[in-house]
Amino acid sequence: MTLLEIRSVGDPVLRERAAEVSPDELRSPEFQRLIDDMIETMRAAGGAGLAANQVGERRRVAVIEVRDNPRYPYKPPIPLTVIVNPTLTPVDDETFAINEGCLSVPDLRGELPRHVSVRVDYLDRDGEAHSEVQRGLTAGTFQHEVDHLDGILFLDRVEDPTTFTTWKQFDRYHRDAFVARARALVERVGA
Repeated sequence: MTLLEIRSVGDPVLRERAAEVSPDELRSPEFQRLIDDMIETMRAAGGAGLAANQVGERRRVAVIEVRDNPRYPYKPPIPLTVIVNPTLTPVDDETFAINEGCLSVPDLRGELPRHVSVRVDYLDRDGEAHSEVQRGLTAGTFQHEVDHLDGILFLDRVEDPTTFTTWKQFDRYHRDAFVARARALVERVGA
């Protein structure tokens, strides 16, 4: 496996909608290798997810996983999930203010609204169709990755620019309050 270069804000590939993946392409050894490389890159970078355009590939695929992640100790575990050609549909209008960061926007975080519950329809790496409801912080992670595939960065969704902060200042001034709100959400919705 190969660690891929993670593109950072300003790279035009991050602002383009990723192209749908055909069944033949999904089955190809090259595409399966891309998925493996994305998983390895996400893990090495300490991310909770990684979309293909973040590594310069304009394909509609992302990988998601949370397990003992020191960057996100407040997030509930998410088993390794490969989402191909995903679509999201909000289950209702309830939102939650999440303080997000991004591997493509180094050392910056900001607060933005995310839907508390979303239906995610996608193919897995074997081409099997899935339709599931994700809730809470897990729903936020899925929304973040699908945004990438649509050419949207979390920066675009921040409604109050005064919430932008570096990781160091987030840890120093904002982490405790956010973690308390996040844990309350996890307890309420189970994710």
